Amino acid sequence: MLDELLAAWIARQRWFGGKGRPIDALSIESDVTLDAGDPGLRHLVVSVRQGGSLDRYQLLLGMRGELPEQLKHALIGPHGPYAFDGGPSRSEWDVYDAVHDPELTGRLLDCMAEDCGWGEVRFRHLPGVSIDTSPRSMVLGAEQSNTSLVYGDAYICKLFRRLIPGINPELEIVTALAERGAPHIAQPYGWMEADLDGTPTTLAIMQEFLSNSTDGWDLALTSVRDFYNQMPGIAAGDAGGDFAAEAHRLGAATARVHRELAAAFPTDVVEAHDVKRMAEGFRRKLDGAVAEVPELREHVGAMEAAYHRVEELAGEVPVQRVHGDYHLGQVMRTTGDWVVLDFEGEPGQPLAERRALSSPLRDVAGMLRSFDYAARHLLADQPEAASLEDRAEEWATRNRAAFLAGYVEGGGRISAGDAALLRAFELSKAVYEVVYEARNRPAWIRIPLAAFRRDDL
Repeated sequence: MLDELLAAWIARQRWFGGKGRPIDALSIESDVTLDAGDPGLRHLVVSVRQGGSLDRYQLLLGMRGELPEQLKHALIGPHGPYAFDGGPSRSEWDVYDAVHDPELTGRLLDCMAEDCGWGEVRFRHLPGVSIDTSPRSMVLGAEQSNTSLVYGDAYICKLFRRLIPGINPELEIVTALAERGAPHIAQPYGWMEADLDGTPTTLAIMQEFLSNSTDGWDLALTSVRDFYNQMPGIAAGDAGGDFAAEAHRLGAATARVHRELAAAFPTDVVEAHDVKRMAEGFRRKLDGAVAEVPELREHVGAMEAAYHRVEELAGEVPVQRVHGDYHLGQVMRTTGDWVVLDFEGEPGQPLAERRALSSPLRDVAGMLRSFDYAARHLLADQPEAASLEDRAEEWATRNRAAFLAGYVEGGGRISAGDAALLRAFELSKAVYEVVYEARNRPAWIRIPLAAFRRDDL
């Protein structure tokens, strides 16, 4: 049975969210033929029940009478008999993960270019754009929750594996910003969708592939490594590979993206009493974290003081659409400037929360925390970490300041009251990080704990 075959296979995939728990049942909710032939291509939506939870996943199944050697790694197993509607019938097929087969994934480009509809699955492209259907695809590795296909040096198609009913915030945001001609985003070209629970649901997004670019996290780590390799006594600004100019440009780019988001989507303000409720939320998270991670207890007083400063804010706080999961791994440095990626919001959160209006300072705080992680990442598990702590703090402080200066010069707002809220957002993020590291990488807990030792707390 195909469902049993898929249940055994899906539990081993990196993007499967229920690893470590037994699968009670897997059922096929939707099965649409995108290509009837040998090889054939089927689009499946499967539901996976584990205990009291039910999750849906998207699969692209390839089917061949005989699987070639270069695709053996993608084999799911034998299945048959099966007859495609209008295609060949076989007593047994080799079923495999079709994302690895460029002969079949070209069908996605063809369908987006033509605005095809195949049963419940619909392909769309943005008005006014043309799609070259000639590039062949390859799978981009290292992704935990999605699968991305790179077509030559032109496109990248992000295939969402775990499906949540509704329009993905990334599609919503990048198409709105592209209509405005906004800079600092990757040009969107098309998407896949289907109805899930009667709601149009994003299955995939295709955007410009930034072939001549470098990940912001990698650039920052190179700068940190260069600084650590300098002779003692050399300041971060005098070391080779200084990152401050790039941090400044990134701050200005972030401010521009926030301005474009405010222009493209509705904005609002949060009244003082709601700001107090926000501080109460920070405090509740802190209480839960302290109960789980005792190392936080000595910092509670300082954090309470920071949260109290938020409660004392008398004015309104502007809120708007934001990135929601902003850090150095979400930005790329091209030959021209910084580009912001992955506007999906915080993974695992409901779509309504990811679409909710928030202070843009939440994104700023996320990037500040990312500078801290970059500065100390190379020290995790290292015996000489203590001797390099001052250098780590120097690099982080310099680049945090450069980012904030660029943000303000680019039109971002950080008033005295905003600074109190920004610090609270940053501390709340650090509290989350402490709990995460305690659960997953205990040796790394020193990285977020450093956030509570700053003089500006």
